[in-house]
Amino acid sequence: MKQSYTDYFRSIDTHSPISSEFRVRTLSGALISIFTLVLTIYLIGSEYTYNLTPTFLDHVHVMPQSPDGLEVEFDITFQHIPCALLATDANDPTGQSQSFHIDKNHRVWKHRLDKNGNTIGHKSRFELGGTLIHEDQLDSLKAAKESKDDSTYATQQQQQGEELDEADDEEDCGSCYGAGEEDECCNTCDDVKRAYRRKSWHIPDISKISQCAHMLRTSNEEGEGCNVHGKIALSTGGGNLHFAPDRQWEKEGANQVQNPLGGLFLDLNSIIEMFNDAYEQFNVSHTVNKLTFGRSMPDEVRNSLNLTSQLDGVSRTVADGYGMFQYYLQVIPTKYQFLNGTSIETFQYSVTEHTRHVDPGSNRGLPGVFFFYEVSALHVEFEEYVRGYSHFFTGVCAAVGGAFTVMEMLDRKMFDLKSANARTVGGGVLG
Repeated sequence: MKQSYTDYFRSIDTHSPISSEFRVRTLSGALISIFTLVLTIYLIGSEYTYNLTPTFLDHVHVMPQSPDGLEVEFDITFQHIPCALLATDANDPTGQSQSFHIDKNHRVWKHRLDKNGNTIGHKSRFELGGTLIHEDQLDSLKAAKESKDDSTYATQQQQQGEELDEADDEEDCGSCYGAGEEDECCNTCDDVKRAYRRKSWHIPDISKISQCAHMLRTSNEEGEGCNVHGKIALSTGGGNLHFAPDRQWEKEGANQVQNPLGGLFLDLNSIIEMFNDAYEQFNVSHTVNKLTFGRSMPDEVRNSLNLTSQLDGVSRTVADGYGMFQYYLQVIPTKYQFLNGTSIETFQYSVTEHTRHVDPGSNRGLPGVFFFYEVSALHVEFEEYVRGYSHFFTGVCAAVGGAFTVMEMLDRKMFDLKSANARTVGGGVLG
């Protein structure tokens, strides 16, 4: 009799079921079945997370060109330095001052702190530039203040006196006291300081500047600390960002004498006091609350890649005022490419640090905190991707099939052991 196609297909069935009357159900088999079910559910969930959850694949390659700019956001607390004594600036690798890019999105602020670290009053804009980082700068400042017959200084005082007499009360355009360009307005104390610094002039008596009348002097801030925070744009060619003694220290008038050429200047005792204060009173103990380069990353990305800023929350203490902290940062351009087609270009950094002891007269510099940075030629790119459903189903079949096979082998082994034990006990009884 000719075999039908249906019978032919039935003959090649390798998964023929076993009749229930031939099945032997045991307690151990039930426990193994429950365990197999739980294991299967866990393996399916693991495969789903592994194959269908977005992850990042990293690539490293040489950067063909330098980034356009380096945006830096920082928040640093100096527990023992009054805001009146502190200045910040940035230099390029040759030691020349960088030009800060300052606009409505890039600004540096300072906030006075009491001895317990609590803020005092409102924050104010921080004047950039004018730091003292070498002892020869103190010598130059001393020489400038002792030269009473300097023609440039006389011209400065004369122009300042004229503008003091002619200054009006208009709020829309404040006087620059002889240091400004034509039609330039100086509406804040920082504007006046910036104009004087541009001409390499020194403000002889800051109390005469109406825009600075509200500012406190060093003596009023004795025992206080200072929090400095902000966002600035620096050059990608490398350099340093540093915090050091301010060139324009706002001393009280008690240590000032009349200059025969007009105006006031600090006497020699004040110069010596300034030199000593740079060491004795400038305790550079600090806490880096935040230091980041480039755009901030979403929290979910930071958590998935375990990204952290190495210096965030770091505190450093110096036993005396003769300290200089130096941080060397290797800044690495980084790009994150997301599944939706968007991307974020930012920076990561690694850091090594060094503490230098600077004694007066050692010519090793003045106390301060320096962040030296260098942009790496390597570029890191993180690409977000998912493995997909094909990987998911392949993994499920392999994991679930393997689980059932292993559990079935274990069940069969346990059943064979029980059967062998039963036969041994029954043979002994019969004998």
